[in-house]
Amino acid sequence: MIVNQSKWEDLAEVKEELAVRDWFMGTSGNLALRVSSSPTTFLVTASGKDKRKKTEEDFLLVDGNGKPVEKTNLRPSAETALHSRIFLNSGAGCSLHVHTVPNNVVSELYGDAGEVTFRNQELIKAFDKWREDDELTIPIIRNHAHIPDLAEELSQHIRGDKGAVLIRNHGITVWGRNTFEAKKLLEACEFLFQYHLQILSLQSHNLQT
Repeated sequence: MIVNQSKWEDLAEVKEELAVRDWFMGTSGNLALRVSSSPTTFLVTASGKDKRKKTEEDFLLVDGNGKPVEKTNLRPSAETALHSRIFLNSGAGCSLHVHTVPNNVVSELYGDAGEVTFRNQELIKAFDKWREDDELTIPIIRNHAHIPDLAEELSQHIRGDKGAVLIRNHGITVWGRNTFEAKKLLEACEFLFQYHLQILSLQSHNLQT
């Protein structure tokens, strides 16, 4: 049963926009949208679904622990625990997790350092970095196979109602106060990753010629 039609449609719209960009390869990725805060409940993508298609079983309502609120044959996405930590530890309204080649490559390149920093880039303004000398640092955490361990490490980097964390070779999780903000942050991150990799490629080519 759809508890809140407007919430459902809001999340479905984001899913459709990200699917058009081909950011859900192999059924990967998941999305979550807060429905209530007391108690915490949220819509989350169902596991194993082709997110390029729109169905009545795309999402299910879960509680703050990521457990279905109602009896259902659907299973919450594997990374639901990540969204749970975000909603329980911040006032965020939306959390997005996608796997792309650029975010995986960047997470591997800088995984040993545990973070990647961007400066002198216009799109860091999406994170309220407005000063000329501002920097945006995105943490990179280990890709724990045990999801509760992954959620625990991610929770150490939840310091506000919006943010981003890279999981080494496992994509990026971003969160914001609503779907618009979360999508904006995700788009900004993906631009920064692609730009950075392009610069590295050009620099490598120049050194070889």
